[in-house]
Amino acid sequence: MPHRGNPTFRTLDRSECDALLARNQVGRLAYAFHGRVDIEPIHYVFADDAIYMRTEPGSKLATLAHAPWVAFEVDEIDGPFDWQSVVAHGSVYVLEDEGTPETRTKYTAAVSRLRELMPDALGDNDPVPARRVVLKLYPAEVTGREAHLSYPDVRDSLTEEP
Repeated sequence: MPHRGNPTFRTLDRSECDALLARNQVGRLAYAFHGRVDIEPIHYVFADDAIYMRTEPGSKLATLAHAPWVAFEVDEIDGPFDWQSVVAHGSVYVLEDEGTPETRTKYTAAVSRLRELMPDALGDNDPVPARRVVLKLYPAEVTGREAHLSYPDVRDSLTEEP
């Protein structure tokens, strides 16, 4: 009789969550306003314990201006019981290239991080020039889970009677 694997689940520690966030470049940003929840895929860079993103002007920004608390999720999936998932909760803010020197410095640092992913971001050769709004998510909470398929030790099956 063949032995099937059993799924195991566990919580990822913070360093494992950070590593998963650093390995990936596309996540999903979830936000809610007036009882409506929306979720959108978005490119990002994880650095300096923050998540840097950019987007187009539009209704999402109006919503985030009123309700900046969001969830951000990233998954790595190889099968139904072979995956890791991280969710970060926190406030997201628009960074602008105007205002005080401190504000401009934060914007410049964010653009530098985004250019690690896409060197022409927010420049003359930007492949998606409409995405000119820079966002920074300050995670207040980061959690992660993992599923893994465990197989019984082959040696156990060698001692079983046919």
